[in-house]
Amino acid sequence: MKKFDFFRQFRDAVLIVNKKGDVVYRNHTFKRWFKDFVDIRKLSHNTSFDICPLASYNVEVYSPIYHAVISKENFFACISYQSNLNRIFYYDLTAIKKGNYTIIFFSDVSAQNKLNDIYKENEKLKEKYRNLLDENEDLQKIKQKAQSQAIRIALINKVSNIIRESIDISQILQSTLKELMIMFGAYKAYYAKAEKDGFTIQEISGNKKHKHTKTIQFDEKTSKTIEAKEISVSNCLIEYLGAQPFKQSVLRIIVPIHHMQNLMGVIVLLSYQKRELNEEIEILEAISSQLSNAITRAELYQKNIQTVKELQKALKELKETQIQLINSEKMASLGQLVAGVAHEINTPVASIKSNNGIVAKLLPQVQDSDLKDMLTEINNIDKEAVERISNIVTSLKKFVRLDEAELQEADINKELDLTLDLIRHETKNRIEIIKNYGKIPAIRCFPNMLNQVFTNILINACQAIEGKGTIKITTEYKKNKLIIKIKDSGKGIPQNELNKIFSAGYTTKGVGVGTGLGLAICSKIIEKHKGEITVNSEVGHGSEFVITICGE
Repeated sequence: MKKFDFFRQFRDAVLIVNKKGDVVYRNHTFKRWFKDFVDIRKLSHNTSFDICPLASYNVEVYSPIYHAVISKENFFACISYQSNLNRIFYYDLTAIKKGNYTIIFFSDVSAQNKLNDIYKENEKLKEKYRNLLDENEDLQKIKQKAQSQAIRIALINKVSNIIRESIDISQILQSTLKELMIMFGAYKAYYAKAEKDGFTIQEISGNKKHKHTKTIQFDEKTSKTIEAKEISVSNCLIEYLGAQPFKQSVLRIIVPIHHMQNLMGVIVLLSYQKRELNEEIEILEAISSQLSNAITRAELYQKNIQTVKELQKALKELKETQIQLINSEKMASLGQLVAGVAHEINTPVASIKSNNGIVAKLLPQVQDSDLKDMLTEINNIDKEAVERISNIVTSLKKFVRLDEAELQEADINKELDLTLDLIRHETKNRIEIIKNYGKIPAIRCFPNMLNQVFTNILINACQAIEGKGTIKITTEYKKNKLIIKIKDSGKGIPQNELNKIFSAGYTTKGVGVGTGLGLAICSKIIEKHKGEITVNSEVGHGSEFVITICGE
């Protein structure tokens, strides 16, 4: 622009930018000094303050060009510029605000700065040269101290995190031992629990030749140091009393772990490095304190878990005992009832049977043929009724079997038929029984108990069928196992209830109808036979109970 031709005569580089940040003028000096200029953003990116504290993640904050453009007042700064050839130049930057424009002057001070820097550097080098040996030794000490401090803080923080995040004693000790091995260059580290007559190694890292079963003891001097809650550091040829001697001297570090006044155990580190422990002692003391709290907390937690497990086990045993007592009492009461009923029934049945025999002998003497035929038919009906009553009484006695408390061989197909006879009142004229019996051997079992299982499942199946339906019973013998399947066409069991039906007290029947003990008792009976009982069911498609019993 011609109105800026005035700046051509300037020996300094001149750059003019409008309010929008667009470059509107560059004089010849600027073009010569900044040959790689592309746009103001590129120039801004390549420039920086000569001295600039890093206090922001915004890169633009560190660009003097950026400040010169956005500043509302005149602006001055000492800047550096890095060219595309990675050369560094130094300029005094002056920005003057004129109306809608920012006029930026660049005065080259690179040569003077370089000369001043060289002079100062020479003076500094002379001074540094005189003090270099002394300073180098001090710097090494400071460096070692700083590194030691950093390692100390990092290790303590790491161990603290491990301890906070876990309540597993083994995990806490293993992680701590590994970190200590790294820090002290140890080839072996272990934790030994304090006992009455010494220490028992519980957790070991590194060389694992020694097992955890051996009790170890230390010499008298070391033992006194441990009792005094002090860390023992020594170069020794033997790890503990009675151990095989080392081929060379080994650095042994023993860290006592105390809780209150009680010695819980020790951490032992073995290293071939020969070193003095100064600040590391503080690290070990801090870790010892943290481990003490962590081990105490973890032990309390484990005791609580064990107590809960014992209570749960006791509760389970109590429930099982309760179920067994209820079942035993139930069967005992049923046996007494059946015995009484059988006795009461047998007396009148015997009379009827005797009278029936007398009538049969007198029938040939009847002269009237019609009367004779009628009496004969009545006598035959009475005879069949008496036999039916006698069979029912016999079935009841067989079902209860109070005198058969030992294992005995039984034909399960016959036991199922016996059960079906007793529940005929539930199935008659309503439910079709489909028998799919296989050829199965007699198995050793408690027949009265298995009959109780069959009765419970079959009664439940009958109650699940609304109106007419079918019950299919299948038996088979495979791989020394007897399998009984009882499938009904009832309403089925919802999926969310399938895992609860064998629990004591759970029932799908109404209040006052079911006790919730039937299937729980069935499950325990099958467990007693070293078998299992499972159920498959779908709402609207019935249920199938599968009983598997070992046939050996």
